[in-house]
Amino acid sequence: MHILLVASAFNSLTQRVLAELQDRGHTVGVALALGNDDALREAVRDHSPQLIVAPMLTTAIPEDVWTGHTCLIVHPGPPGDRGPSSLDWTLQDGAQSWGVTVLEAVAEMDAGDVWAWSPLKVPPLAGKSDFYRGEVADAALDAVLLAVERFASGKYKPRKQKAAALSAGWRPFMKQAQRRIDWAADPTEVVLRQLRAADSQPGVLDELLGVQWYLHGGHPEGELRGRPGELVATRAGAICRATVDGAVWIAQLRPWREPGSRLPSFKLPAVQALGDLLPAEVPEVPAPLQLQLPAARRTWSDIRYSEHGTVGMLNFSFAGGAMSTVHCRRLLEAYRFAQTRPTSVLVLGGLRDFFSNGIHLNVIEAADDPAEESWANIHAMNDLVEAVLTTTDRLTVSALGGNAAAGGVMLALAADEVWCRDGAVLNPHYKLMGLHGSEYWTYILPRRVGESEAQRLTQSALPVSAKRAVELGMAQRVLQAAPEELGDEVVRMAAQLAASPVLVERIAQKKAVRAQDESVKPLQKYRDEELTHMRRNFFDAREPHAGLRSAFVRKEKAPRTPPHLARLGLTD
Repeated sequence: MHILLVASAFNSLTQRVLAELQDRGHTVGVALALGNDDALREAVRDHSPQLIVAPMLTTAIPEDVWTGHTCLIVHPGPPGDRGPSSLDWTLQDGAQSWGVTVLEAVAEMDAGDVWAWSPLKVPPLAGKSDFYRGEVADAALDAVLLAVERFASGKYKPRKQKAAALSAGWRPFMKQAQRRIDWAADPTEVVLRQLRAADSQPGVLDELLGVQWYLHGGHPEGELRGRPGELVATRAGAICRATVDGAVWIAQLRPWREPGSRLPSFKLPAVQALGDLLPAEVPEVPAPLQLQLPAARRTWSDIRYSEHGTVGMLNFSFAGGAMSTVHCRRLLEAYRFAQTRPTSVLVLGGLRDFFSNGIHLNVIEAADDPAEESWANIHAMNDLVEAVLTTTDRLTVSALGGNAAAGGVMLALAADEVWCRDGAVLNPHYKLMGLHGSEYWTYILPRRVGESEAQRLTQSALPVSAKRAVELGMAQRVLQAAPEELGDEVVRMAAQLAASPVLVERIAQKKAVRAQDESVKPLQKYRDEELTHMRRNFFDAREPHAGLRSAFVRKEKAPRTPPHLARLGLTD
């Protein structure tokens, strides 16, 4: 069946729906709803789709489109739930169960007939964006596939929603007044719910050190204390702020701007955003790399190392999957520590949500010299990837609980095995940022998928599902695990790998292959060749990268559907 996806952005859910529908043999096109109804109408005429699916939509589809075609809208919320801030209200209210509904587009928002819905459990601590890319995306995909199957059968009659339920289920757009934190009165649990419900957009508007900021990210702290609202510590770029009964870690800040300002703000690590405003007396309280804390101890760290028999687990989780120069260097230091440990299998990742999206474009954009910071960042990423590639005394595994892109994909593929949670989406390309790419991709990708496929993947700039990644040779396993269960499943499977009777043989073989590859073409040569292109991308004012980076960081909307998406699903 030919399906047209209509979405307000080519976000993670839209990418996943596209990849999963393609995996099932459908031809799929994409049209972005960017406020130009005529352009959307033209896309519909060009595609003549049998079905329109809207995975993520913030504007209404024109009436003549939904009356002329069956249009299925993905709404985060169970049947009867309505409104543009459904996800936010649910997290703020502390709900434990929820769902995603696929309903038919009609004139009244979220009031159409129900084609499918899928229930889900709300994770206890995940922020909105993590929840959206995890449990919500899983439920949405299940509901979309069921709705498409029912539509294709031609026999299914969607269920009408009752007027009384529709009226009772409406909840308005959540404003900052409903997100406000009262630091003098709100306990930690309430503060965390407010922060979770606003992550990663729009953030919670608040005053800190005499300046208005949007707060992004919230993690509990069980021991540090202070006067409610005051800063009590920093750690790895995050700030710790006291509540009436504890404290919370806040990873990122975004400065408030006057409405209509020509200088839109963007998120930065909280300590960097504060800059000279941060009082000198606020201490840096590092978390030990190998945490051995009581089970009840609650704190936050973006890098953790643990051992399970002969399996080492190097967990890391950076906001938005972005890895700055500092992130890369800290993770490399942790990796070097892990290499000193008596393990036979070393796992990278293994947490829910993003694995890595490569260099940190926000930190680069904010730098005094973005080109120089880009150069430092790409070298730090390369150093990390090289460390993984040259590990020959044990097996390495990359465990992807969520998405990866650009250099983050190459970091994952540097390991001996790649395990992807079902639902993870990989974007193995740099093209949309105007970059040639580095991280040894010209060595890593072709050795897994072949030269021609590597070129196709990097030039088409399209997402790859976990299942397709295995078919291509980019990954070895698809893990059927819920986001909250991924860590335990990875440990279990890594223990099996460590107990394999052919483990010693595999380690010896990988060492021989690395030596052979090095004799044919040293890794340094791949790096030098890639960085020749990247230096031009970063430093040449005629290159498009700086403009593309700025637009991405500031979330500027494209005026039209990008050509590589507009061509999808159309016959020549």
